[in-house]
Amino acid sequence: MEEPKHPVRTVDRAMEIVEIVQELDGAGVSEIAEQVDIGKSAVHNHLNTLVNREYLVKEGDEYQIGLSFLGLGAYARDRTSIYETARSEIDKLANETGELANLLVEKNGMGIYLYQAQGQNAVELDTHEGKQVGLHCTALGKSILAFRSREEVDEILDTRGMPELTDQTITDRDQLYSELDQIRKQKYAVDNEERLAGLCCVSAPITDGRERSIASISVACPVHRISEERFYEELPDAVLGTANVIELEHNYS
Repeated sequence: MEEPKHPVRTVDRAMEIVEIVQELDGAGVSEIAEQVDIGKSAVHNHLNTLVNREYLVKEGDEYQIGLSFLGLGAYARDRTSIYETARSEIDKLANETGELANLLVEKNGMGIYLYQAQGQNAVELDTHEGKQVGLHCTALGKSILAFRSREEVDEILDTRGMPELTDQTITDRDQLYSELDQIRKQKYAVDNEERLAGLCCVSAPITDGRERSIASISVACPVHRISEERFYEELPDAVLGTANVIELEHNYS
C-alpha cells in the first residue's frame, strides 16, 4: 500500500480510532487512549465529532460503530463488478452444497469478505461481509495468492506477516510457497483448521482471463461432519464449476 506524501493527521487519527472501536467491538475513551498517542481530551473530541456525524454511536460509556458506515460499505460493495456477477452463483453454490458459501477479494494485502450465502446446513462463523482476514491462513486467501506473482506475494507477506491462528496455520514461507505451487496446478485450495479450529474450507480463484486472481470463492463446513471424499472431490468440483461460470460471465459478458 502506497503511503500518502502529505497525510492529514486528524483524518488519519479519526480513522485509527474507528478501527480500534471496531476491533474491540466497542470501547470507552480510556481504552482508546491507551492505543493512540494522544490524550483522553483529544480522543474525546474525535469521538464526539464521529458521533455527531453518526459514524459512531455512544451507548453508556462505550462507543460503537454507527450505521452510517453500512450505507458506505453497501455502496462500495455494489460498485464492485465481481459482486454483481458472482452473487447469484454464490447463492446457488450454498443451496447446492447446503453449506456456507463465500466471496472474497484482496485489498492492501488482506482478504475482505464481499458476500456470503447460507445453505440449509450452514455453520455460523465469526465472518461477515466486510470482515478482513489474513490470506496465508484461509483457502480463499491461498487461492488468491496462488494466482499472483511471487513478487506480489512476497510484498504481502512482508507487510502482513504470517501470524499463527491455530496449530495448523502455515507460518513458514517456503511451506506456503510449496502449497501455492500445488494450488496453481490443481486450481483449488483447501484450509484444514488453519484459521479456525474445527473448520475446513475448499476454495477456487476467480481470474481475469490472464491467470491473475481478482477474487476467490469457497465453501466452508465443520470438520466433524465431512468425509474425505466430499472434502477432496465433491466440494472441489462444486467450487471449480461455480468459479468457471463466474469467470466466463465476468470476463466475456
